[in-house]
Amino acid sequence: MRNLINGLLLLFLSALSGTVNAGLEADKPTVLITGANRGIGLEFVRQYSILDWNIIATARNPKKAKALKALASEDSNIIIEQLDVTDHTRIDWLADIYADQAIDVLLSNAGLTPKYVSAFKRVKGIDFNMATKSFEVNASGPLKLSQAFMKHVAASQQKKIIIISSKAASFELGPKMPMMYSYRASKAALNMFMYTLSFEAPKQGITLTLISPGTVNTMKPGGIKIPNAIEPPESVAKMIALIDRLTAEDNGRFLSFADGSDIGW
Repeated sequence: MRNLINGLLLLFLSALSGTVNAGLEADKPTVLITGANRGIGLEFVRQYSILDWNIIATARNPKKAKALKALASEDSNIIIEQLDVTDHTRIDWLADIYADQAIDVLLSNAGLTPKYVSAFKRVKGIDFNMATKSFEVNASGPLKLSQAFMKHVAASQQKKIIIISSKAASFELGPKMPMMYSYRASKAALNMFMYTLSFEAPKQGITLTLISPGTVNTMKPGGIKIPNAIEPPESVAKMIALIDRLTAEDNGRFLSFADGSDIGW
């Protein structure tokens, strides 16, 4: 009886979503992108659309994702789904909705980044509620996403899980100064989660690779620009080229967007 009820509930939710594989063409590769409403995620949608991919673009609040909706209005192969990566029930639901959809590239991009003006707070200024949230979004969320969609990736042609990390999390190359405590620690935890998962991924033919996108200006127009930051189109174009040439030998590596060189953990 419980299975019947769960099945009926799933069908009901699917009907509400109205997106069950709608618009996805069988002869095109498919990418699922989290955090697709702005910045790097939005640019990934834009550039994969130009490359004529099927795109499942997720955002916490699609109603407010005006730029993303504008892209979807011009490309029927872009499907927008609501997803907060800290909502594990919703991740499982989305995986069930797309149970029969192979995903060539699972692109975990959603992240919680500190505001530039608060990034330099010393230890006495740490907000531990925000620190907990950072771990939920930046570390646990991508791991849950990978767990839920592992079968979808394994069923695809390209079989790639791509995790957007940060060089700021590197013990070797990160800033040698007290800054971004919660962000750097949560990204370091993400790296360890994914490094560990990379020992499982090849058993299903999957290549799992972490990429640092560089210092990217993702501020809203009129906001404070980060010194020496590059713009999203440059970072994303190089990351897509890198993703395209990844092979099984790149499984478990942490790479720079710029040239695909290894970043020390």
